[in-house]
Amino acid sequence: MDQIKWGILGCGNVTEVKSGPAFSKVANSSLAAVMRRDAEKAADYAQRHHVPKWYADADALINDPEVNAIYIATPPDAHEELAIKAIRAGKPVYIEKPMARNAAECERIIEAGKKAGVPVFVAYYRRALDYFLKVKELVDSGIIGDVRYVSICLQWQPYEEEVGENARPRWRVTPEISGGGHFHDLASHQFDFLEFVFGPVKTAQGISRNQAGLYEADDIVMASFEFESGVLGNGSWCFTIDKAQRQDEARITGSKGKITFSFFEKFDIIVENEAGTNVMHIPYPEHVQQPLIDLIVKELRGEGKSPSNGDTGIRASRIMDEICTK
Repeated sequence: MDQIKWGILGCGNVTEVKSGPAFSKVANSSLAAVMRRDAEKAADYAQRHHVPKWYADADALINDPEVNAIYIATPPDAHEELAIKAIRAGKPVYIEKPMARNAAECERIIEAGKKAGVPVFVAYYRRALDYFLKVKELVDSGIIGDVRYVSICLQWQPYEEEVGENARPRWRVTPEISGGGHFHDLASHQFDFLEFVFGPVKTAQGISRNQAGLYEADDIVMASFEFESGVLGNGSWCFTIDKAQRQDEARITGSKGKITFSFFEKFDIIVENEAGTNVMHIPYPEHVQQPLIDLIVKELRGEGKSPSNGDTGIRASRIMDEICTK
């Protein structure tokens, strides 16, 4: 491909800043069309973001001859169907994370892509962000010695719509739409990045429960896992805690020190070893998906390689499936 002309299926909140504008800021790339079931909202998005075309029908966008690559930014329940439709139309797909509701759906997308010879990419953009590349660089440098274990703690304040007398659970906590709850939405990023740093997870197990009864999905998860490299890991995720207890911390402990960082909220990386404590501040770019989109465009043009694709994207879903198996 010479010029990558993108179409977005599902131009909701995630596309407003994180991803949408980046498609036209990357070299040899442009956003040609957007689609949303609500025609008024699709037209509004197109007008605000200066997109030439908008649709209220997914098939119409997929079959638009001026669109040659598809970004699927709908909730996960539509990922498999839309990805396979786009693949059969011969158009590369870039799929929001998690790749689908479960590993079985991911496998069918990958199979369709390989059968048709069409590339599949997944929006695990931390593999291309400077902040997380620095964490990987520090681990690889041996600055904390041999890595022994990884610990994750994520305590996330519930969304206002999910609590109180007039609670309206969002799609992220409706398993038939999202595949699970906030764990599936957020831990997918964490496991994907940890595999990027340490290699494949060999085994994973856990306990997931709904303690507060605010919605259908599980709201607390405890897990342990082991990488093929021998590094061990554990994690706790709780989404029904008081605002004052909000926490987002990951710690990599080695034989000679430790690295502390955040997956979602903070921009500091703290390295502690025999030389002392070093704090590095690395903010995210304005459009967090832009570095990964740039690499995807380069791969589609035969100029580079994306670190996130279908084969890597499915792995986080497999891990979460193992952990949440009752």
